[in-house]
Amino acid sequence: MGKIIIIASGKGGTGKTTTAANIGAALASRGRLVVLVDMDMGLRNLDVALGLENSIVYDIADVVDGACTLDEALIRDKRYENLYFIPAPQTRDASSLDKDKVRMVWEGIKSRFDYCVADAPAGVDGGFTYAAMCADSAVIVTMPEITALRDADRAISVLEDMGVTDIKVIINRIRADMIGKGIMMNMDDCVDMLQVPVIGIIPDDEELISAALKGNLAVSEGNSRAGRAFLNITARLLGEDVPVMDFDEKEGFFKRMKKLFVK
Repeated sequence: MGKIIIIASGKGGTGKTTTAANIGAALASRGRLVVLVDMDMGLRNLDVALGLENSIVYDIADVVDGACTLDEALIRDKRYENLYFIPAPQTRDASSLDKDKVRMVWEGIKSRFDYCVADAPAGVDGGFTYAAMCADSAVIVTMPEITALRDADRAISVLEDMGVTDIKVIINRIRADMIGKGIMMNMDDCVDMLQVPVIGIIPDDEELISAALKGNLAVSEGNSRAGRAFLNITARLLGEDVPVMDFDEKEGFFKRMKKLFVK
């Protein structure tokens, strides 16, 4: 059986969908058979991040309803032969789905793929429950600001109540210069607030935006610091011991963060 990883956040705008796309692609690049499933019903964006918006015929709701088979809904990525995608519907919400049928679809996906990376909707309502109901682990994407961290903490509590115990955090859009000036929260405070291990930090990176504008993922761009960070995070998800990258010119800024990371 494969493993379902839910990528979640307490609020929108943290970079959750970008994270899901890059982790899915990085897993596929490591030879794993991967499916990305967009569970953000009515507000799907994962298709755009993957450049597959013009390839959609069926969506995850069609699979749940039996309007199509899993094979008919699967869209193969253009760049990674081991990567597939199932979109979310644009005109339906999670309340229209049958919970038992959703569970059956997740079990079918687990039997077919090494990894399923589920892009959950922001917040903890609606489709969040359906995205998390069969998850083996969760990655929470947040930013070093108080509102994002509070909402991330709420998402962590809901996941724990649902029985998901393997929860890790990615802290996104870090700027060491702003942390040094006290404008952005430091990493120790972030970890103290969430009380779950950090599996990665993503620097604020213009190359990530540039890659998206070109229809590429950051993990495909050799000069993207964010792309290298996503590759390192994926290696840690696979159980590898990867050293912390130092993204800042001030020597040792991120080396001091080693104690915060997943062992």
